[in-house]
Amino acid sequence: MDRDELRRQSYEAWETMAAGWERAREQMERSARPVREWLARELDPSPGDTVLELAAGPGETGFEIAKLLREGRLISSDHSPAMVEVGRRRTAELGLENVEHRVLDAEELDLQDASVDGVVCRWGYMLMVDPARALAETRRVLRPGGRLVFAAWREAERNPWVAIAGRMFVARGHVPPPEPGAPSMFTMASDERIRELLTGAGFTARRIEDIPVRFVPESLDDYIAGARETGGIFSRVWDSVSEDEQRAMAAELAEAFAPFRVDGGYELPGVAVGVSAE
Repeated sequence: MDRDELRRQSYEAWETMAAGWERAREQMERSARPVREWLARELDPSPGDTVLELAAGPGETGFEIAKLLREGRLISSDHSPAMVEVGRRRTAELGLENVEHRVLDAEELDLQDASVDGVVCRWGYMLMVDPARALAETRRVLRPGGRLVFAAWREAERNPWVAIAGRMFVARGHVPPPEPGAPSMFTMASDERIRELLTGAGFTARRIEDIPVRFVPESLDDYIAGARETGGIFSRVWDSVSEDEQRAMAAELAEAFAPFRVDGGYELPGVAVGVSAE
């Protein structure tokens, strides 16, 4: 599949998922809190800075940083206009007055050279069609001495909260195996790949660190409902199969999730990787 087609599919998927992400925001952010806090701490912005958030989605990571900027400015951006509107509504709820919302393509930023003091991106670069190009654009818009912080996911084996369902869909013939080199949650899982991309874009890594997370659905139904709201592939597969197949997949998930059963639901582990670079 060519890159333009991948970009078109990505755009359409995020436009479709924006409403679900808005509904599931609170639940997602409970799990994402360790990553959000790590990124804000590592960026360590100064009051008055201009910070760009890429692939912001609902925008919670950037909004945490905006509170530290005082008279500074956060540019909260996403390539999906629907996602940008989700972030705009959340800004109004929080009463933040130093946030600018923009539709921006991370691979071709409509920003001047050396125009921002920091860039943050949570779980975005790994899903971009050309992360090397996006990182080069990030380098271009950062001022000398500016800092980049971002998060990706470690290997599938360390993220059963999402990998179990993904493997099931492939095994049952509902989706093909991932194409080599195609965007996915795990394309930036290794330190080697992260350093390769950073070096190619002119960055030097300051820190690469594991960040444990956990997802705590109250039941299997709660997990499935959340995954249908926020997971594009999960939603497409689940909604496209018969009720019998849904029941069979639910039974398979229940068996696979049994080791993670706790009082009150499940505790599904995961590991993100936090990256700080200059």
